[in-house]
Amino acid sequence: MKPAFRPLVPSLIAATASLTACVAALAAPADQNWPSWRGPTGNGVSATARPPLEWSETQNVRWKVALPGHGTASPVVWDDQVFILTAVPTGKPALAAPEAPAASPAPADGGRRRGGGGGGGETVTERRFVVMALDCSTGKTLWEHSPRTQVPHEGHHPDHDFASGSPVTDGEVLIAHFGSFGTYAYDLKGKLLWEKDLGDMRTRNSFGEGSSPALSGDSVVVLWDHEGEDFIVALGKRDGKELWRAKRDEPTGWCTPLIVEHAGKKQVVVNGTRKACGYDLATGALLWEAGGQTANAIPSAVAGQGRVYLMSGFRGSALQGITLGRTGDLTGTDAIAWSLGKNTPYVPSPVLYGDQLYFVRGNDAMLSVVDAKDGRVQVDAERLSGISGVYASPVGAADRIYFTGRDGGSLVLKRSDKLEVLASNRLDDGFDASPALAGDQIFLRGRKSLYCLAGPR
Repeated sequence: MKPAFRPLVPSLIAATASLTACVAALAAPADQNWPSWRGPTGNGVSATARPPLEWSETQNVRWKVALPGHGTASPVVWDDQVFILTAVPTGKPALAAPEAPAASPAPADGGRRRGGGGGGGETVTERRFVVMALDCSTGKTLWEHSPRTQVPHEGHHPDHDFASGSPVTDGEVLIAHFGSFGTYAYDLKGKLLWEKDLGDMRTRNSFGEGSSPALSGDSVVVLWDHEGEDFIVALGKRDGKELWRAKRDEPTGWCTPLIVEHAGKKQVVVNGTRKACGYDLATGALLWEAGGQTANAIPSAVAGQGRVYLMSGFRGSALQGITLGRTGDLTGTDAIAWSLGKNTPYVPSPVLYGDQLYFVRGNDAMLSVVDAKDGRVQVDAERLSGISGVYASPVGAADRIYFTGRDGGSLVLKRSDKLEVLASNRLDDGFDASPALAGDQIFLRGRKSLYCLAGPR
């Protein structure tokens, strides 16, 4: 009686297609993707992703592909494409890099100089700067472009290279920002739309660049804090024309701007050693500023509960919950809803998941969890056994927090006010770039390879 079941098949297919379309219509595309290095909200969280709990080199690896060159740019995801930036040595003879600025403050790594690239006077080889799009399902390269090849004008910190800023997309354009080596806009099929050269950065101790661009509406925002004339600039996403530029006065910085909406208006929040600032996205006007961070304020802000949360952790600790909607100099005012002076991160940015902030101490695997409403410490610098050293920013999804370590280890924690480990995983590569989450997949960019991790289909 097989024919009796056949009429049900078209109906089931139609019903399934209709249900899928309805579900897709309920969520904005950005929520289903990972459009920037800190995810769809800028807080490191996906509300829709369902990544795997466990993985290894032989478990839940959907694909793994070797990447050319070097970089710590995090992957970003839109629909069926994952985008990555890298800098590929061409093998041409090395040239002497210019000396670093004579009056350089303390090293950005806390004074620990390690061998490798970096500092003024060392040699730097020619790099080919590369933008890649890969198929999310297979890892196959869909398109690849090299917008520039040149010898960098200065070196970089030994722990990264010349492709440290992550790309950003809104499904219409992809912004690939290589800092001193150009900002480029592509459509998602790989057509170059425009390019912009903002000049050469001179970074502290020749430690290199690392800020990623921010994208909202028609504006691409780029931060340019270095040992020279500082500024923050907004470019038109369709043509690259300058919309506004605001002067700044900061030492070299590596944070990424956060664009947040409050009371119907968007503002750009930027962390800083001297001052954290909020700028009007439409005009570039300075809305507010607040001192109180440490030197080398690298972590980017997160926002929620009508506040922005800023932290830094080099030669000290600072965490501030700043109320949005205030104007002027907020230093020492009640606009600082609460503050904390211990166990804050140096390089990684925090996760804000609901009412809880998750972060590590310095670059160490020591977890703190803080109630974002009142600053109450719930977990106080407890050891994350199974990982060693953290540069990558943690991410959250499915009531879990994912931490990846420089040694290839990863921990998955339960979203909780206690330290509860759900899984401890390990891969052969090491990870400094932050993870990207989309659908049932987690993308990890290692020093050698890009992994797509997912459970069985």
